[in-house]
Amino acid sequence: MAKFLSQAWFDEVATLNEQAGNLNLPPNLDAVLLNAKVTGTDSTELHLKQGKLYQGLIDNAISTVSIDSDTLSQIINSGDVNIAIEAFMMGKIRIDGDMTQVMALQSAKPSQEQKALYKQIKAMTEF
Repeated sequence: MAKFLSQAWFDEVATLNEQAGNLNLPPNLDAVLLNAKVTGTDSTELHLKQGKLYQGLIDNAISTVSIDSDTLSQIINSGDVNIAIEAFMMGKIRIDGDMTQVMALQSAKPSQEQKALYKQIKAMTEF
């Protein structure tokens, strides 16, 4: 198990990304380029590209989400989209750029390959 957002966690995610290969995503999800700035105890930067998580920011991202690590952990652990909506309304999540791309993630249907990858990532993550 690797501590969420630690260097060891990012290293393990990179390995899982490589092993996963093509995620066979629907076009609307495959096209999402999103940066995330995580603040708090585990401050870090990451991005979502072609359905996979990577360390650091990318220049051509359409949107950047800023969120504190506790709120992000809570959303991931619960899988409850209502927690994300409430956090956004309370100002715990800020979106800079094209908000429609972030909103598209709510209704996106991940592929079986992406679900399997995220299940592996969650299983090796210590929150």
